[in-house]
Amino acid sequence: MSRTALWLTIVGMGLVTYAIRLSVIALLGRVELPPNFQRALRFVPPAVLSAIIFPEILRPGGTFYFSPANPRLIAGLIAGLVAWRTKNVLLTIAAGMVALWILQAIR
Repeated sequence: MSRTALWLTIVGMGLVTYAIRLSVIALLGRVELPPNFQRALRFVPPAVLSAIIFPEILRPGGTFYFSPANPRLIAGLIAGLVAWRTKNVLLTIAAGMVALWILQAIR
């Protein structure tokens, strides 16, 4: 694939992604959603984040590994504790990453 074709593909994919997201935002801006639906939408980000994070924490390398010796599990628990106590996203990410790096270094 040439460089031009590669860049056109990347820009095209970006435009399609932007158009899809903009269409949803424009549609929801004109429609009044029922209160139950609005309440349910609050659970979408944690559900998606959990679906991304938990397999990587509990199945590193594709094998189930639920053990105190799993550095990703311990770092995830530390990050969860920091998130619960501080409600600060950047501090949570920093604490989780530092914990993971330390646990992997001493392993």
